[in-house]
Order: sequence, then structure tokens, then C-alpha cells
Amino acid sequence: MALATYSTPIARSTMAYVLAGGRGARLMELTDRRAKPAVYFGGKSRIIDFTLSNALNSGIRRIAVATQYKAHSLIRHMQRGWNFLRPERNESFDILPASQRVSETQWYAGTADAVFQNIDIIDGYAPEYIMILAGDHVYKMDYERMLVQHVNSGADVTVGCVETPLQYASGLGVMHVDGAKRIIDFFEKPANPPEMPGKPGWALASMGIYVFKRTFLNDQLRRDASDPGSSRDFGRDIIPYLVKHGTAVAHNLSDSYVRGKGEAGVYWRDVGTIDAYFDANIDLTDVVPPLDLFDREWPIWSYAEITPPAKFVFDEHDRRGQAFSSLVSGGCIVSGATVRRSLLFTSAHVHSYATVENAVVLPETDIGRHARLRNVVIDHGVRIPEGLVVGEDPAYDAARFRRTERGVCLITQPMIDRLGA
Repeated sequence: MALATYSTPIARSTMAYVLAGGRGARLMELTDRRAKPAVYFGGKSRIIDFTLSNALNSGIRRIAVATQYKAHSLIRHMQRGWNFLRPERNESFDILPASQRVSETQWYAGTADAVFQNIDIIDGYAPEYIMILAGDHVYKMDYERMLVQHVNSGADVTVGCVETPLQYASGLGVMHVDGAKRIIDFFEKPANPPEMPGKPGWALASMGIYVFKRTFLNDQLRRDASDPGSSRDFGRDIIPYLVKHGTAVAHNLSDSYVRGKGEAGVYWRDVGTIDAYFDANIDLTDVVPPLDLFDREWPIWSYAEITPPAKFVFDEHDRRGQAFSSLVSGGCIVSGATVRRSLLFTSAHVHSYATVENAVVLPETDIGRHARLRNVVIDHGVRIPEGLVVGEDPAYDAARFRRTERGVCLITQPMIDRLGA
């Protein structure tokens, strides 16, 4: 098939529709007050910023975000950081909370329903193509390349996929493809994921990214909505139906991944557990991290909070403010304390004689004097009392905090408050 040519990027005729209503229950108390896409990541961003930045950097200028679960902090973040798209430039940014638009008793019943309930809003902009995106993964991708493949292939739907170790694939959609990249089998979150032919130990997993022609998607959503047996979900219903009755094609992330300097491979993370979240953040402290946040050719846009520079004070023999192999964000103060292989988010304060190692410290945390913290994730705004020790006694840690099998402790303010009860 001859490749089509275009006078303008296909992205300009596309709407990005981001599904950002996920609970993220496996992140435990980190999602007690916020949806998973609103969880902090990388020092100054939220998880959703990666998907939104990919859309913007790819040239997509119409973006809609469907929210549902505990959406206040997510909506506030987007209002502050993503309000620069202008309608007079044929740009738009719509936040679409579940608002019972179809039924007075029905919230978003599934991912497909979250689009179906807003068909009239999408049709009002009349994009030629619509790109369905998950708002809770960390990666860099040029969506224009996937759009070009979709148009040139003539597919009904193109599904973004990534090669994933088998042990992580059971929480994702898994597919088999033929030599022409056509999807011949699709399994949503299988208990025993099938391996890729010729690549034992690996599965081809869905990224939760789908490209449709808008009018075709509308027809499929109406068909699905009329099916009483449907769960109203893309992965469980829409995609399997099109694999059997239409043309579904796979697009491998490796074909559109955006590599920064020093990035050796394709980076995609579903940071859906405490351990995965901890690892992905700590990985950023490596000399050459697997994800390049310093890539100015593909910036990660976010709310640019106004803060003073990070500050390191005291230079005495046993009281020296210092950090090694760490990321320290604006507004942080390391006051006579030592920070090693850690990530300090905006306006964290580490007081004298404290030591912090292998730690993900979310914004506005205050770590008291003489505290010793190792292998921890500390939630936003937590006040760590003087002398608290975490990471040295597994049994004691598990009795006080949320401790994973890998030994990472999640610390929240209610957990701290219970220590003095």
C-alpha cells in the first residue's frame, strides 16, 4: 500500500481524549485523596502531565480529559497548568467530570461509556480522528507517527502496544499480532498472559491507547451502549469486538518513542503499585536515568509553581546540608541534613542531623531533626517527628506504616498521627 502524504500533520485534525478517572487502588493511601493521574511524579509533575505533554508535543491542539474519582486535585492542577490553549487558535482543553449527561442515575460505567456520554461535546469540535489515551502511565511518545500508521493502514482501530515482561502483563490487555501487525487475538487482563512468539518471557501489552476515525467510533459506542451485556469498556468490549468483526492493528511504542540523550531503550511504566512508583521515581536519580526529564526537545509540561531556589545550609563537621545522587526541587531546604539517592518534591524541608536515603518525598513535607528514613515514600504535607527511624526494623515498620513486600514504607499524616495516640 502506498503511503499517503499530508499537507498538514494529522494531529491537527485529531482530538486527544484522556481517560483520567482511575481510582489507582493499588497505590493504597496515595490515592485516598486524589485520582491516580493526579499522583505526583518526578519532582514537580503529576502522572497525567506525561500523556498531556505527549499530545501537545505531537501537535494535537484539541484535548479533553474525563475525570471521575476524587477529581478535585486533578482538576485544580489542570486549571492551573493547562489553561494556555486558546479557542481563537482552534485549540481547546475541556475537563469532563462524570455529570450524568446520559442518565440521571448513571456515572461513567466504563472507559467506553466515559466517551459515549460526551459524544455531543466531541462532535461539536468535529475532529476527523480521535485518540483515546490513558492518563496514568509514564512515557514519551510522538502520537503523530501512530496517527499516520492508522490512516495508511486503513484500520478500524489502531491499538498502542508495548513489549512487557510477562509478570507485569496480567494487569493489562494482551494481544497476538500477525506479520502485517493485525491483531488476531486480544485478552483483557488475563490471569496467564500468553507469550510473544519467539520471545519467551515477554507479552505484547496494550497501552490503553486507541485511534479511531470519529464517525466510526461514534457508531461503535452507540452499538455498545445498546448491548445489555456490555461492561462499556474499551479493553473488555470495544476492542475484542473489532478484533473479531473489523480490522484492528497494533502500533508498537518502539516505532514512535521519543528518546532523550542517553536513553538506551523504550521507557513505559504503569506506576500502579507502591513499589513500581518508588522504583520509577528513584530511577530518575541515576547518573544516566532511563527516562530523560532534561530533554528540551520533548518537554514535560506542568503547572509551573513559583518557588525560590533549593537551599542547602550549614557546613559544620556533623551538621552539613548536602545531597548526593538526588533530585531536589525548588523551594526545598536541606538544613544541616544529608540526602542520598532521593527525590525531594517542591518545598520539602529536611532539618538538621536528619538522614534521608532512597526516599520519594512529596511536596511540603517537613522532616524533623535526627530522623533517619530509608526506602520510604512520604505523602504530601506530612510532618515527620524528630528522631523518627524508618527502614531499619522491618517488623516495627510494618506495625506503624504501609510496608510492601520489597520493604518500601509509605508514610502518610494519619499514620504519623496514630504514633502519638
